[in-house]
Amino acid sequence: MSRGVADITPARLALLNGGSVASATLTEGLAVDFAQLLAAAVPDIGAVRLERMRAQAAAGITKRMVLEAQLLLEADADLAVLQAHPSDTVRGWACFVIAAQAGWTLAQQLAAMRPLADDGHFGVREWAWLALRPHLAEHLPDAIALLAPWTADPSERVRRFACEALRPRGVWCAHIAQLKEQPQLALPLLQPLRADPAVYVQDSVANWLNDAAKRQPDWVRSLCAQWLLESPVAATARICKRAQRSLA
Repeated sequence: MSRGVADITPARLALLNGGSVASATLTEGLAVDFAQLLAAAVPDIGAVRLERMRAQAAAGITKRMVLEAQLLLEADADLAVLQAHPSDTVRGWACFVIAAQAGWTLAQQLAAMRPLADDGHFGVREWAWLALRPHLAEHLPDAIALLAPWTADPSERVRRFACEALRPRGVWCAHIAQLKEQPQLALPLLQPLRADPAVYVQDSVANWLNDAAKRQPDWVRSLCAQWLLESPVAATARICKRAQRSLA
C-alpha cells in the first residue's frame, strides 16, 4: 500500500520543506509547502513574493510551478543554483524557469533543459517535459526536428524525453490536436525508438501509440504490423503489444 500524506512524519516534512532532501514518492512531492521551500531555497525572495505563493497554496501543482517560475524570474534567481539544488522540487522550478525564458529560442531552451531531462529524480524528469511541452507543441515541426537527435542519446532518460514530451494526449497536460489527427508527423521520434532496449523508453513509445490509437487506430495497427516485420525482436514486440492494448 502506498504511503499517504498522513504517513509523512513531521520531521520528514520539515526536511522536504527545508529543501535538504528530495522527495521519495509522488505523495511526498505533493505534500511540499512551496512557500516554506521557496523561503529556504531563495532567502532573499522577499515577503511580497512569499505571500503571493502562500495565496496560491490551494491551486493545482502545475499552476503553482508556473507561478514559482514567475517569482524566481522576477527575483533574478540564479538558475544554476536552482538546477543543482538538493530538492527535486526546486530543480522542478528550474524547469519552468527555463520554459519561461521569453528571449530564448526553442533550441536554447532544449539545450538548457537537457540536464534536467536526464536528472536522477523521476519527478524532475517529468517536470522537464511538462514545462517545455506548450512551447514544443506551439512549434511542432521545429520541436520534432530538434528532438530527433535525442532519440540516439546514450541516456535512456533523454531518449524517453524525446518521445514523452510530445505524446498526443499525455498526462497532466493539454492534448496536442495536430498529433491526434496526424500522428505520422512524429515518426522521426518514434521510428528510431521502435526497438529501444530500455523498458523506460519502450513504455513511453507504447503509451504514445496508445494515445494515437484512440483517434487513429488503423494507423497504429498498420505501423505496429510494419515494425514487427522489420524489427522482429522482443523490444519491438513488447512495444507493439502495449501500444495496441486499447484496441484488443
